[in-house]
Amino acid sequence: MRILTAGAALSDIEARHPALRGAKSPMQTLRIKTASSEDTERPRPGPGRDLTPLLAGAATAVGGLGAVLALVDSASPLRGPFTLFFLLAAPAAAIAAALRGLEPFGRGVAAVAGAVVVNMLVAQGMLAVHRWSGRGGIVAVTAISALILLLVLVRRLRGRTTRRRTP
Repeated sequence: MRILTAGAALSDIEARHPALRGAKSPMQTLRIKTASSEDTERPRPGPGRDLTPLLAGAATAVGGLGAVLALVDSASPLRGPFTLFFLLAAPAAAIAAALRGLEPFGRGVAAVAGAVVVNMLVAQGMLAVHRWSGRGGIVAVTAISALILLLVLVRRLRGRTTRRRTP
C-alpha cells in the first residue's frame, strides 16, 4: 500500500512556474475586447456626415421600384437594372441582418453570396416544377427575404425578453 505525502520535490520547470509566485496563467488574463474611443467612428463634419441613411433610403426606393416595374410588366428601360438590383439587394439585406455579429466586410461578402444562392435556388426550383415566370420569381424572392427578416426580428425580440427575465 502506497501512502500519499506532499514530500516529492518539484522539478526545475515546476519550481520556476509563475503561478507559484501568485501570477495568473495566460488563460486567466484573457478579456473580451471592448470598443475603445479610438476604434469608434466619430461623426464627420460637413455635408457627408448623414449620407448612410440617405443612401439606404435611395437603395430601398430603387429596389422597390424595380420590383413594381417587374410585377406590372412595364416597358421602361429602367426595369431591367432596377429589378436586378432588387433581386440582389432584398435577400442580401435580409441575410446581412441575420449575420449581425460578423465584421462589415465579411457580412457584405456573405450577404451577397447568400443573395445569389437564394436567386439560384428560386430559379432552379421554378424550372424544376415547370412554373418559371418573372413575376413568380420576384414574388418568391420577396417572400423568402421577408421570411428571413421576420425570423431575424423574432430572434432579436426573443433575445431581449429572455435577457430581461434573467436577473
